[in-house]
Amino acid sequence: MILESGEEGILQIEMRNILGVDSQEGSRIALKFLNREVIKRQRELHDGRWTYRLFSVKKPVTVESIMDCPCTACNDIDRCTPGNIVSPRLCKKLTYWIDLNTDNGHIQPEELNEDNIRSSTLRLP
Repeated sequence: MILESGEEGILQIEMRNILGVDSQEGSRIALKFLNREVIKRQRELHDGRWTYRLFSVKKPVTVESIMDCPCTACNDIDRCTPGNIVSPRLCKKLTYWIDLNTDNGHIQPEELNEDNIRSSTLRLP
């Protein structure tokens, strides 16, 4: 439900009403999510009372979010497996794409080219 609330988030009081739990239990649930770093929260005055607006740290995966992944057009896709000489872990194009996606939120296809890949400082695991 927090993930589904998108960019606007959900009030903690709304979450507990949906779950049918009391205020104390709603706070415990929110704190567990917060401690696991799956949500962030922002204090907000709602109907004259302080509460928290909860936001998911993770964003939902959509087809659009992976459309520009270099794997979809890779010539080595049939040989690419973990532990192989061709693997997702060692792939500079995939690492570069993930770095861009993490930093910018969305990758433009024109950003992924050989010059950018060679000149970037990739963090290979």
